Amino acid sequence: MPELPEVETTRRGIEPHVRGRRIADVRVHDSRLRWPVRLPPLGGREVVAVTRRAKYLLFALTEGTLLLHLGMSGSLKLVPRGTAPAKHDHVDVELDSGSMLRLTDPRRFGSLHYVADAPAQHRLLKRLGPEPLSDEFDGAYLHARSRGRKVAAKSFLMDAHVVVGIGNIYANEALFTAGVRPTRRAHRLSAAQCDRLAGAVKDTLAAAIRHGGTTLRDFVGGDGQPGYFRGELEVYGREGDPCVRCGTRLMGIRTGQRATVYCRKCQR
Repeated sequence: MPELPEVETTRRGIEPHVRGRRIADVRVHDSRLRWPVRLPPLGGREVVAVTRRAKYLLFALTEGTLLLHLGMSGSLKLVPRGTAPAKHDHVDVELDSGSMLRLTDPRRFGSLHYVADAPAQHRLLKRLGPEPLSDEFDGAYLHARSRGRKVAAKSFLMDAHVVVGIGNIYANEALFTAGVRPTRRAHRLSAAQCDRLAGAVKDTLAAAIRHGGTTLRDFVGGDGQPGYFRGELEVYGREGDPCVRCGTRLMGIRTGQRATVYCRKCQR
């Protein structure tokens, strides 16, 4: 699934090409996404800004907002207007520049909504936790939220009500960087561990964004190119390999039904 760095990479890739452009037309080729796509006529509206909240992209228009989630396999690409849609192309947003913003989603777990009012109050956004790269998210916040929580530290970190956008790949990496074992109960995290963990989350996500996200099988950025952070991964996907720090064989387990890799010696 595209995670926060992949979504941010997509946002940065497409924003210069759509911001300030007017929508000429919107064509829904296949409305079957996670929820059926139902959009009002949008012709003539200008794309004022493209922002991100968690793993959602928000296209602010002169009237209303398009709220987009890429799901498991979704991608956005800019193609020339008139380009014939392929099998998994769901929606084309035709722009006055002569380009189209094309939403492709083979697995159809993505979503596209039109929001007439304040998007922050939409049911998909209003209960989300803070952004991990914001000042609101720090060790003190993480420690306060962890009190009384007996879930595994990794599951706690991936809870979007606690903090948004930390998916499986980057949770593995941040926990390793912070030296925290994924199975440690959240309520047992010390203030010092929470400080390290919050810092590791910020550093890991910022590095991934700089590299354009992680190369996943289905993910490409807004420029149609894959991300290149995979070469920087220290634990994810490396079960059985030696730890880059101490050489101990990395362990692989399941946490919350997700693949988890960690070092028994470096993570406590």
